[in-house]
Amino acid sequence: MATCPGGHASRNAQWCEVCGRPIPGAATPAPLPPTEPLPVLDPTPSGAPAAAEPCPRCGTPREERAAFCEECSHHFPDAGAASAGAAGATTPPPRFQGATFPGGGFSPLYERTTSRPSQTNRTAEPLPEDATITGESLARAATTSSAAEGADDGDFLLPPPGAGRKPAAPAAEPSAPPAWTAVVAPDRAYFTAMMARSGPEGEGLYFPSYSPELRVALTGQQVAIGRRRNSTGEAPEIDLSRPPEDPGVSHRHAVLVRRPDGGWSVVDQSSTNGTTVNGAADPIAPYQPVDLADGDRVHVGAWTTITLRRD
Repeated sequence: MATCPGGHASRNAQWCEVCGRPIPGAATPAPLPPTEPLPVLDPTPSGAPAAAEPCPRCGTPREERAAFCEECSHHFPDAGAASAGAAGATTPPPRFQGATFPGGGFSPLYERTTSRPSQTNRTAEPLPEDATITGESLARAATTSSAAEGADDGDFLLPPPGAGRKPAAPAAEPSAPPAWTAVVAPDRAYFTAMMARSGPEGEGLYFPSYSPELRVALTGQQVAIGRRRNSTGEAPEIDLSRPPEDPGVSHRHAVLVRRPDGGWSVVDQSSTNGTTVNGAADPIAPYQPVDLADGDRVHVGAWTTITLRRD
């Protein structure tokens, strides 16, 4: 193989396959015989330029006032003089020319499409003996390249989704508040104690011979205790106007209020006969909540006891 002045190995003995330089000592191809002048399609004036000069090395027609051959890079000796003389000259408009073949046909001269020596396909350079391309090496190279690109712009490198992360535990559903029930029933012990404290005012009251037990589910934030108003039809959730009607209960007697922890409290609404809890002799203060627990008893009216049960 030949070696060009730039040190490149070339299988072509005349031109370097890498840089396109001519290789010294290579045999110069014999110049092609001069071609006949190409006929002009349109009549031209007597001062029209002559046919293109062929390259003495490869025979390629020289472009007008070109300093080098477009095919072999040969330097034309008169390039400097031609350039200096053409500085003030006006280039005539190009005319369509063609070539005549022995068969009599006419063919236009198209622009040359072959590549120059500098555009010759280069052979692949051999890899080092210890170079082995694997999927791991490609991934490592890509990661290194990405890290180098992001080092200057201040971006943070984030791991891909799911890498090194543990699945988050499912959020615990909010627990439902405990269920409570109010059990409404006549209470003989409470009636007896109330009659002892009432004096002459309670002489006309009698304990009911029969009154079915009423169970009311405590829902919402408040549950009213009282008696229905016949004039307006307004009725509380725990309506004690049902038979046998307790005459000692006010229309708005008391209210059960749900606490933030899910429990309940009782608040007296400044009733006429007051509200007591768990058999106490003294009524609770009006508009002051009293916390209740499972099994606590609220006494209202003449004989009614409301017992709270947690389901």
